[in-house]
Amino acid sequence: MRGLLLPSAHAASAKKLHLENFPLHNSFWLRRLKEHQLGLVFSIWMIGLAWASPNFSHRAGVDWRRRRMSVYTLNLRLFWPLVTCILTALLLLHQYIIGGSEDQGNDCSDQGPGAVTLFKYILAFILCYFFIKYCSTQPGSARRAFHKVPEGHGKLGVSKRELLDDHYERHVRLSPHVLGHSKAHVAKLVSELVKVGRTDVPPESSLAFRGDFIQIGSSYEEHKVGSPDCFDILVPLRAPRGLKLEASVCTDKHGGPPLCALNTPRKAEWARRHKAFTDSFMHLHNAQSVYKMSPDSVQRWFYTATQRCLATFRYLFEQRCSLSLSLSEEQQVLIRLTPRSDYVCCHISMGIRLIPAFPLGDGAFLVASQRAQRGEDLWTVYFPRQEQRLLTWLKGRLPSNSCHLKCLQLLKEVRNLSGETLDQKSGAEWGGVLSSYALKTAWLRLLLSTPPEAWEECNLVDRLDDLLRSLRESLQSRALCHLLLGGINGLLPDSVVLPKLVRETVPSNLWAEFSDITLDMVSARLAYSWNHLPRLIRLGRPQRTSLGRGVHCKYIDAE
Repeated sequence: MRGLLLPSAHAASAKKLHLENFPLHNSFWLRRLKEHQLGLVFSIWMIGLAWASPNFSHRAGVDWRRRRMSVYTLNLRLFWPLVTCILTALLLLHQYIIGGSEDQGNDCSDQGPGAVTLFKYILAFILCYFFIKYCSTQPGSARRAFHKVPEGHGKLGVSKRELLDDHYERHVRLSPHVLGHSKAHVAKLVSELVKVGRTDVPPESSLAFRGDFIQIGSSYEEHKVGSPDCFDILVPLRAPRGLKLEASVCTDKHGGPPLCALNTPRKAEWARRHKAFTDSFMHLHNAQSVYKMSPDSVQRWFYTATQRCLATFRYLFEQRCSLSLSLSEEQQVLIRLTPRSDYVCCHISMGIRLIPAFPLGDGAFLVASQRAQRGEDLWTVYFPRQEQRLLTWLKGRLPSNSCHLKCLQLLKEVRNLSGETLDQKSGAEWGGVLSSYALKTAWLRLLLSTPPEAWEECNLVDRLDDLLRSLRESLQSRALCHLLLGGINGLLPDSVVLPKLVRETVPSNLWAEFSDITLDMVSARLAYSWNHLPRLIRLGRPQRTSLGRGVHCKYIDAE
């Protein structure tokens, strides 16, 4: 047994013999090992600094010129754990190599004291790490205060585009999937309604549905904001057989689209022969000796007819949703739809606003006016077909990556966020001046007067600046002319044809009914809202919280 050596003892003997016979070589080897350790420490240290810096990026498309000019800041959350790991690894390496080389005398050395020393070193490093971390996270630390960047500076100046894109994706943009399902469900319900109310034979003493409907408003023009919770449907009506109505423009009313009256011809005998219809739907004006169609009477009949038609086919939708009928604040018929199952995506409670209308010709319609005084039988002109043709023409003219719809949506969002902080009276004035139709009018005017290539996605902030500047100029000049009745020739394409009745009317100013004080207030607040947009976004409530609450139509999109 004397000639046998265990493997560990044999390795220790060989190491001892090597150290005794080659002292110079071993000292050189140890010196090279220490230099290699220092180089390794320096490399790991530089990698850790690059990792700990927030300017470090793994993406391929980094702007290196901007990175060289940026100020280096240290990420203490990543730096100190990295330093602790590096020092612990070096301690283990030192204990394993250097400690093993000094252990020359014993063939079977005891490893207990070395393990205890290693544990003490590790415990000391852990205590130092927690102490340094505690000191570096104090509010009064000079290092932390030096590298702190003001919150508003980055959001206002450098990253305004990123702020707009982030808010647009989270609170403004509508899901195409949800919007498509909602529109399909609304179309199915309304088609059943007008089919039930349609009459093949023209009525003798009552009105009737013509049998079709027209989808209008921002939900169908792809610039709705928040959620697809409200849809506007124009329902054309059919007058009794033999009744002839003549539309006349009311010239003493200013502001908004022109107001018209539906009159019977002078000395017409039809109204006298059909007394039941005349008493229900028309008023006699002795000064002109004519009968005028009453919007209030038409609204009441339309509500009753819709209720009767809805009761006929309600059972077809009972398993999917619950339907209820009511009158809105503007005395318009509103169908509320609350889903019972997953048929409607995301369980969105929707409102369908049904607007009765009489055809005027060339795709224009007359609807009950909201601006008329009590007792005035006046109607407002709608141009749904003309606006649809104009939007289609603009879509084919603009580039594929155009930001024109996104620009209008963000403008509406600025209006909504700023209006949330106003009181009831000021909020009503703010929403009246900056109605959705007024914003769309200013937006369309800018689209028609700007080169198409200027509306590429990269120019979003510039186009928003232009749109807000044009709005402020219009507010200061007290005039925002109606797009189709603005008196400007050559602005519209040839495909947009207007009825003869309103083709040569006096230019219509959408802000004629508002005072100068109100317009000045809106102009000043609009500039403030755009300059302090990050603050409005932080303070404003999320728009998507309205999902499942029903209808939220604060600003009218149909007009």
